[in-house]
Amino acid sequence: MRRTLHLVSARDCLALRPLHREVLVKRMVATLRRQLGGVDLDELARAGEALFAREALTLPEAGRALQERWPQVAPRDLGDALSSLVALVQIPPRGVWGHAGPARNTTVAAWLGRDVADPPPPPDAVVLRYLAAYGPAATADMRAWSGLAGLRAAVDRLRPRLRSFRDERGRELLDLPGAPLPDPGTPAPPRFLPAFDNAVLAFDDRSRMIDAAHRGLSVGGARFLLVDGRVAATWTVEVGAALTIAPLVPIGRANRDAVVEEGERLLGFLAPEAGRRGVQWRAS
Repeated sequence: MRRTLHLVSARDCLALRPLHREVLVKRMVATLRRQLGGVDLDELARAGEALFAREALTLPEAGRALQERWPQVAPRDLGDALSSLVALVQIPPRGVWGHAGPARNTTVAAWLGRDVADPPPPPDAVVLRYLAAYGPAATADMRAWSGLAGLRAAVDRLRPRLRSFRDERGRELLDLPGAPLPDPGTPAPPRFLPAFDNAVLAFDDRSRMIDAAHRGLSVGGARFLLVDGRVAATWTVEVGAALTIAPLVPIGRANRDAVVEEGERLLGFLAPEAGRRGVQWRAS
């Protein structure tokens, strides 16, 4: 199962983790249903929580520790299941800049001295924070980004506090009162995005950012280059600090010059000690 590291405050962890528990478990079961055949998930959760509370472990270590109880399941699959069943925290150090390290986990309760909320709070605060970052947006966008059910009721409660618009397709878009609405002519300089960046993933209708033909790349780990606010290319950094750009759509000469300038700044950040740095284009 692919994971993305998210850094949140203790307060957000305690409030948001219970909101997403059902989503996480459903997705885990859909992925590991066959591998976990015959496993009582409540029993697995209790056993895993006790392990992680006792000492910080990697997911495979926890899986190996429990395999005697469930010998028909691979340790990796047991560990993957526990990452959704148990409220966990990845403890530092995970690694240092430029170098990976093992991800060791303990329980939220053991790390923070407080357990996650039960029952979970309503998702109203999540809706408001989403709109603060990505509005104007439709309810479907909020649902696609968060994975949460029941957002329609939250939106209805919040509606008196929100502004309403209509997009070109007639969909209702909601936003916070007083939130800025840039002029359509506002320049959007080239920007290099990391994999799984929410600028692309935060919407159900991603056509505002990426052509339909390339939408699948957004969930496959591609790193995107935005030109004039839209996905125009993917990029990689190779040994020797060479930044390679692979266009997905035609990029004009004027924009290419701006892309190279931004790419050189990116390389200065990613590989400041590299003796030779350069931006190169891959034939489209």
